Amino acid sequence: MRTRLSLITNNLTIILITVAALVNRIWNLSQPKGYIFDEVYYVKNANSLIRHGVELSGQPLSGEFIVHPPLGKWLIGVGIQIFGNNEFGWRISAAVFGTALVPLIYLIALRLFKSSFIANICALLLAVDGLALVMSRTALLDIFLTFFLVLAVLFWLQQKHALAGISIGLAGSVKWNGAFIFTAIFIFALYKIYVMMKLKEFDFVYLLVQFRNYFLIPLITYVLSWSGWFFTSTGWKRNNSTNPLLSLWNYHLEILSFHRNLTQPHPYSANPFGWLWLRRPTSFYFESETLGKSCGASKCAQEILALGTPVLWWIAGVSLFLLIYELFRFKTKLAILVLAPITSLYLPWLLLSHRTTFYFYSITFLPFLILAVGYLINRIKNLKPESELFTLWLPITIVAIIAANYLYFLPIFMGLNIPYAAWLKLMWLKSWI
Repeated sequence: MRTRLSLITNNLTIILITVAALVNRIWNLSQPKGYIFDEVYYVKNANSLIRHGVELSGQPLSGEFIVHPPLGKWLIGVGIQIFGNNEFGWRISAAVFGTALVPLIYLIALRLFKSSFIANICALLLAVDGLALVMSRTALLDIFLTFFLVLAVLFWLQQKHALAGISIGLAGSVKWNGAFIFTAIFIFALYKIYVMMKLKEFDFVYLLVQFRNYFLIPLITYVLSWSGWFFTSTGWKRNNSTNPLLSLWNYHLEILSFHRNLTQPHPYSANPFGWLWLRRPTSFYFESETLGKSCGASKCAQEILALGTPVLWWIAGVSLFLLIYELFRFKTKLAILVLAPITSLYLPWLLLSHRTTFYFYSITFLPFLILAVGYLINRIKNLKPESELFTLWLPITIVAIIAANYLYFLPIFMGLNIPYAAWLKLMWLKSWI
């Protein structure tokens, strides 16, 4: 009876957290009016995809050079198709996928830590992160990319490798940096080979199956995401060759050249070395001059700032140091499992720090940073497992402080109209302005 009651309570908790996250993400979703940041590109592309099957522009319409694969824009287009070509329609798909990350990270944490208490904490922390909220309320691509990456890790942990391969292919079909996760998979594959050779149980068939799961399946999934380009004749570079696969290859070489040479200055570009410390978040929207006294003060401000909840991110930074220390000292599998996706999704950006990058790209490894905080809380619990101070009240205190910090910054996560003086108080660092 107690086990059944505990099961109901645990499921109810994650359901309530997910519902609260959904409400937070769809409330007043159609505000502000008009395009926010790069919505101007992706919404236009999404409309073209649902109307023509491929990205077109100009008059007369012709193929447009697009530097990201089509899947994320197709998903934005689904919302437009259902709810119309308006702000809510543009953003609802991001809100749904952003909300779905909450139960996904719960399932991963539950598998790693074997504790519904810590799993619920991880889900709640993702629900109250500012960057996760902003990216879930904006028609950009990165929230879809993050969803498929987290889904791939969950399937990998569940030993559902074919499904993990499909998820990786879908991630790459949103943005190419989804392929960064292959670094973690390669490390674990090498470890598996090392173990097999040490035990003299080398299995060539196993390697072939994993090659299928993590190369052929993602590749086929990725190519299929370009179906609209294949089945029409007007896409960019579509008729570059009589062989459509060669045409697509030439198109990709052009995309690669664009990304390699992307060094154009931008006022909100942020060096990846400063992402963990929130040195330069991205302002998606700001208005002040036209607001007048609409907030009840002499001057008002309205901003949507892609900024992680500061206390959460700074605690996550401390947690990373703990993970690295324990990895080298104890070589625990749990530390490896938490660190691997973070390093594979973050370190490549450090190698690309010479090009134009933005802080909000870090959304891809945010869920795994939260797992690092879960690891820290798990270690605190294990310090004195017989004490409620360590197993209950210290974790609750950490979560409460983070949640309070989230509520404090909520006006600039949601784009609320507030007094200019109040907005200035939220600018904790000069680099945030």
